[in-house]
Amino acid sequence: MVMTENLALTPQADQEAEQLDQEATAPGLSDEQYRRKMQRRKEVQEQRLAERSLTKGLIIVHTGNGKGKTTAALGMVLRSLGHGHRVAIVQFIKGAWEPAEKTVLHPWTAGDPPQLVFHAMGEGFTWETQDRDRDIQKAHEAWETALTYIQDPDVKLVLLDEVNVALKLGYLAVDSVLAGLAQKPEESHVILTGRGAPQALIDRADLVTEMTLVKHPFREQGVKAQPGIEF
Repeated sequence: MVMTENLALTPQADQEAEQLDQEATAPGLSDEQYRRKMQRRKEVQEQRLAERSLTKGLIIVHTGNGKGKTTAALGMVLRSLGHGHRVAIVQFIKGAWEPAEKTVLHPWTAGDPPQLVFHAMGEGFTWETQDRDRDIQKAHEAWETALTYIQDPDVKLVLLDEVNVALKLGYLAVDSVLAGLAQKPEESHVILTGRGAPQALIDRADLVTEMTLVKHPFREQGVKAQPGIEF
């Protein structure tokens, strides 16, 4: 059930929870002091949960230069499939290869209708395709396909993989994507992955995670992309 009333959240409870978590790791804390802090932490957590009874479909953005944006989104895909929900994946940009995740997810693509649909609609990275007009055409085709699933109330989760890159390169108009997202049913979720997510999309999203690049073996050690890690 979707609840839409405004809730009176108390930021003080969130702040106290963070403070208690920090205090619990302080050196020299006695067992009794730790027990009291954890008892209070439990009370605060129960208060936070009681205040947050709202459920709604989310617009989720995974962006940033770090690795793991698609991988994290696929974790949500697996969770949704595990709950019996219908899911659609539309891959922008990197659809020229057959990713291992497509093979693993194949059992869910059977049935009528299938629980999972997987469309790899790009033709590769821009330095491989070297054809901007065709890249734009393929991005628009992928978006039109994605829009049919975004609008479908029977599809609980739609993953638009690397769509942020298409937006960043100007292959898709941000306003068009935002207008499409506004058409999703109230209980449906949409995940948009890829580096360079535009600010307008970040502002509209309910949940935004930025993957930060700290170290990468490709850059620092010359290690190429490996099966099971990158693809």
